[in-house]
Amino acid sequence: MSIKKGFTLIELLVVIAIIAVLMAILMPTLNRAREQGRRAACLSNLKQLTLAWIVYADDNDDKLVNGDTGEYTSMYNPGLPFDKSHYNETSWVLKDWRTDDMNVKRTAIIDGALFPYCKNMKLYKCPTGVRGELRTYAVVDAMNCRGWTERADMPGSVMLKRRSDIRRPIERFVLLDDGGVGDAHLGGWTAYVNLESWWDPPPIRHGVGTNFSFADGHSEYWKWKDPRTLEIGLRAMEIKRAIRDPLPGNEDIRRTQIASWGSAALK
Repeated sequence: MSIKKGFTLIELLVVIAIIAVLMAILMPTLNRAREQGRRAACLSNLKQLTLAWIVYADDNDDKLVNGDTGEYTSMYNPGLPFDKSHYNETSWVLKDWRTDDMNVKRTAIIDGALFPYCKNMKLYKCPTGVRGELRTYAVVDAMNCRGWTERADMPGSVMLKRRSDIRRPIERFVLLDDGGVGDAHLGGWTAYVNLESWWDPPPIRHGVGTNFSFADGHSEYWKWKDPRTLEIGLRAMEIKRAIRDPLPGNEDIRRTQIASWGSAALK
C-alpha cells in the first residue's frame, strides 16, 4: 500500500502562525528602514535646493532670493513698515499659497527665481509627500521672506536681504520640510523670537522631527526632544491650524528660535 505524504491542517496552521509572527517582528524594522531612506532623500533635496539658493545669491550681488510664495504679498498693507521693493522681487516659487490647482503649483515652481538653478521638479518635494503635492518645502521668514519688527512680541525679527548679513550661517535655517498645516499651505515658516510658544506648528515629517537646511549649505534632521512638541505638532495636523499654547522650558522652541532669528533670540 502506498502512503500519501503531506502536511496536516494543524501543521499548516502552525507554519502560517510562525510566518505571521515573523512578519510582525520584521515589519517595524522594514518601515524604519524605509523611513530612513526617505529622510536621507529629503535631506539631499534640501541640500541641493540650498546650494541653488547660495548660487543665486552669488549671481545676484549677494542678494537672497525672495522666500515668499504669495502669503505675505497677499496681505501687504502699505501702512506697515515693510520694504515695498521686497514685493517686486521674483520669489523662489511664485504664488501658490492657498491653491490646490496642480497647474498653478507646477507653473509656480517652473517660473520661480530658483528654478533656473535647480530644474529637477522632484527636488521640491519630500518623498513622504502625498499624491497631489508638488512642494513640501518652505523658506524660513528671516531669509528674505518676512520680518515682524512691527509686532511687540517679535523684537529683533529682522528679515535678512543679503548673505553677508547672515552671522554664523552654519547655525541659521534656510529651508525646512514643512508640508503645511491648515491655512499655512507652505507660505513662509516662522517662530517667535523669545515667547515660549510655537508660532507655526512644529513639523512632524520624519518620525518625531523634520529636516532643515542651513545657510552654509548643509542639511540636518532635527528630532524633537520635548514630548509636548510632538503633541502640539500632531494636534495641529489633526485640527488643521496652529496651536500657540505656552510651553515653558521647551528646549525645541528655544533652539528653533535661535536658528530662525539668530542673535535676536539670544537677547
